[in-house]
Amino acid sequence: MQEQHPPKSKDPLDYPFETVPPRGTTLEVAPGVHWIRMPLPYALDHINLWALDDEAGWAIVDTGTRTDENAQVWRELFAHAPDQRGITRIFVTHMHPDHVGMAGWLTRKFNARLWMTRLEYMSCRVMVSDTGREAPPEAIEFFRQAGWGEAAIERYRLRFGNFGKHIHALPESFKRLRDGDIIRIGRHDWRVIVGTGHSPEHACLYCADLKVLISGDQVLPRISSNVSVHPTEPDADPMSEWMASIEKLRREVPDDVLVLPSHNEPFRGLHLRLDRLAEGQHKAFNRLRETLGSEPRRVVDVFGALFSRPIAESDTGLLGMATGETLACLNYLIARGEATRTLRDGVHWYALTTGTPGTPG
Repeated sequence: MQEQHPPKSKDPLDYPFETVPPRGTTLEVAPGVHWIRMPLPYALDHINLWALDDEAGWAIVDTGTRTDENAQVWRELFAHAPDQRGITRIFVTHMHPDHVGMAGWLTRKFNARLWMTRLEYMSCRVMVSDTGREAPPEAIEFFRQAGWGEAAIERYRLRFGNFGKHIHALPESFKRLRDGDIIRIGRHDWRVIVGTGHSPEHACLYCADLKVLISGDQVLPRISSNVSVHPTEPDADPMSEWMASIEKLRREVPDDVLVLPSHNEPFRGLHLRLDRLAEGQHKAFNRLRETLGSEPRRVVDVFGALFSRPIAESDTGLLGMATGETLACLNYLIARGEATRTLRDGVHWYALTTGTPGTPG
């Protein structure tokens, strides 16, 4: 959940670029592959986008969130482009606003087609449809069962439906990306590798010729992606999917690639980073087991076992991510028979099963 790792100066990963591209410019990181850095109006203040030489123009991977500032940055990019070529198509790794937010605007501006996986496109359309609705009773019950107080729930009610405000309307059709697809972009073939856990059907793009992996949010060098359970599927086990995706990327992508992540900087050392992500998650499971071993706990009672920073009830956005990720860890243990869940007075209480390491006695 965006947990910080050691600063770059102490990081064993290799970061080959000393600077990031200034606003409105690009930096070539591999032949025909250009890095764009777009501002974000969040605590995480940037996203990396990628422009791939598509001969007739540029194929764009991810787009930034919907803001007037980002629209202006896109205008600056194309006003200053030396060859004056436009966008041929737009690839979106997944449905989160910082990735898909400007996609609809760009497809209409350049008459370019949107390429996404089916679950990401459909899930985004569903989420956008919540705009203007009241928070459903199932969602309120979900957070009450996690141990939220009435003040936090009221703030959630006020924020509900904001997702669509960060996204330009998507086009009414799209080109589907599937796991294993080989897509010719310019002079090179790129293979789609789908990962899950962070989002429903996240598409990474791997080019063996260039030894480049566009990893989106599936692999980030110094922060870890949020893996959450949501009110729409409260019994989901996305953490199992996330762990399986780590192993899948390790199997299918060699270690010598240049990884182009959505946040932080491009790096080399993919397998080391994947190993550390898996190791860090297993350590989190162990801390959670220890915390549950003494007595039953609510979701909000175990934040300290999983997150290094305090989770304030007044910060509804952070509280929501922490709740979702904690539930992902708890559901992971439940799916393996290591923990149980009991509903008492409208709140779920979690405990280790007898015989699980960490259980007293």
